[in-house]
Amino acid sequence: MTTTAGIARPIATARRRVGFDRFALAVLMPIGPLAIAVLRLVLPYYTTDSNTIVAARTAAHQGREMIVLWMILVASLTLIPGVIAVGMLARTRAPVLGTIGLVVSFAGFMNLFGAGVGDQDSVSLGAARIGMGATTAGRLIDSIDAIHPVGLGGAIFIFGHIVGVLLLGIALWRGRLVPVCAAVLLAVSQLLHLTFAVFVPNHLLDGLAWGLTALGFAAAAIALVRHAAENPA
Repeated sequence: MTTTAGIARPIATARRRVGFDRFALAVLMPIGPLAIAVLRLVLPYYTTDSNTIVAARTAAHQGREMIVLWMILVASLTLIPGVIAVGMLARTRAPVLGTIGLVVSFAGFMNLFGAGVGDQDSVSLGAARIGMGATTAGRLIDSIDAIHPVGLGGAIFIFGHIVGVLLLGIALWRGRLVPVCAAVLLAVSQLLHLTFAVFVPNHLLDGLAWGLTALGFAAAAIALVRHAAENPA
């Protein structure tokens, strides 16, 4: 009991000094990339697979695909606020680079959840549940991807989340807001994700790459709490 009280007291003190809103935001920040890390680990197909293969593998592993959809939901609720928080923190000491990183990464992650970019998973699972063949389901997803706003949104997502996170990592390093190793890991994390999602497909290494993003966001969360405690509103 004494040990529990000893741990709870500094946490409560931190909440009072920082403000519950910013303390809660700091707790939320690493959850989004961590959810994507879990998603990439359990994904039943590879990013480089054709949509027909995606539909077939989804039909064969519907339980794993359901976990993917739950992780997408968690990420949709937490990733955008987390990116904004990291970007706003980066702007405090690297205003130009932090702003560019914030805008680019925000645009990228917003398009993960908008314009039908993430429909591949829900369409594949829905098709499997009604007994639609993989070939037909794959053609349906192909037709969705061919819609110009969807295709453009996908391109913005790919560019935005890779380049944006890279810039945020550099901005945090330039501003000396997080340890150098944490800033470097954040900066390279999405480049590693690109490598292990597209060029050398490997679910484990891809998940670990997103884990590095979560680690970088966690370091930024600690910096946010410290910065807020030193500069109370």
